[in-house]
Amino acid sequence: MKTLIIALQKDGKLVPASFELIEVAKSLGGEVTTVVLAENAEALAGELAQRGGGQVLAVSSHELKYFNDEIYVNVLSSLISKHTPDLVLGPATFYGKSLVSRLAARNGAPMASDVSNVSRNGDDVVVARSHYGGSVISNVVRNSDKPFLVTVRPKIYPESKDGDGRVVVETVDASLLQSKMVVKELKIEATGAVSLTEADIIVSAGRGMKGPEHLPIVRELADVLGAAFGASRAIVDAGWIPYSHQVGQTGKTVNPKLYVAVGISGAIQHLVGMRTSGTIVAVNKDKDAPIFNIANYGIVGDAFEIVPALTRKFKQELAT
Repeated sequence: MKTLIIALQKDGKLVPASFELIEVAKSLGGEVTTVVLAENAEALAGELAQRGGGQVLAVSSHELKYFNDEIYVNVLSSLISKHTPDLVLGPATFYGKSLVSRLAARNGAPMASDVSNVSRNGDDVVVARSHYGGSVISNVVRNSDKPFLVTVRPKIYPESKDGDGRVVVETVDASLLQSKMVVKELKIEATGAVSLTEADIIVSAGRGMKGPEHLPIVRELADVLGAAFGASRAIVDAGWIPYSHQVGQTGKTVNPKLYVAVGISGAIQHLVGMRTSGTIVAVNKDKDAPIFNIANYGIVGDAFEIVPALTRKFKQELAT
């Protein structure tokens, strides 16, 4: 069993999901190889090696500074041909899903996206995918002799903390680094917001906040908790907040340790995107709101009173 892990980086820092993929590979056993593409990949490769990444291939080039589907697929296809893995793991993030789907198409290989579990049944790799809002779980097995490409949902597996590894400096043909598209710079939101898909804590707002002018009340709670700020589709469609904050079927699927829903009724489209969260806390004035059916803790009352009170309490606790 040979597993190749695609460790993505952003702005010169490894995406946390990369360490989760190492934990997946370690649970399967066999030979583990990790590849990282960056402008200066060796330092990142060293970090991966210290945390159990096995043979870590460091591919460095100025053309790899920013994510570029075309170049990344060229390089990774070359490495797949060279190292012949049985399984290729990538993160089910925005960039990860874009990359791995294109990689599967380029190599004519089978793929399973956004899986919640990866296991072995003898020589077969079996992955679990959820459908219809989690009401149906299917087990998918590779159906060809080509590598099985899989993206794993973030926050399902813990991050690998240690293990064996060694860095191998890998060189690729310069022709693989050519692209019709050139990324000149990467712009990040000035808010410094925590990424929804990578956050351990998410605080989300819904239409119950009555208007965009009241969203700062919920944002303040998120800031105090060091949380990502999410939103329901209703307020995204209403133009209160950008789409990048949307949680749900047509937004982002998240799996934080703690999810706080403020003024969100709990339409099925929203629940699909967050119901696997570790602990769910709902604040809503409607005691019959569907969100309470899946919440671990529910607070029935006025969010305009409850949220500021929670913010003050957390500030006091964190100050002591």
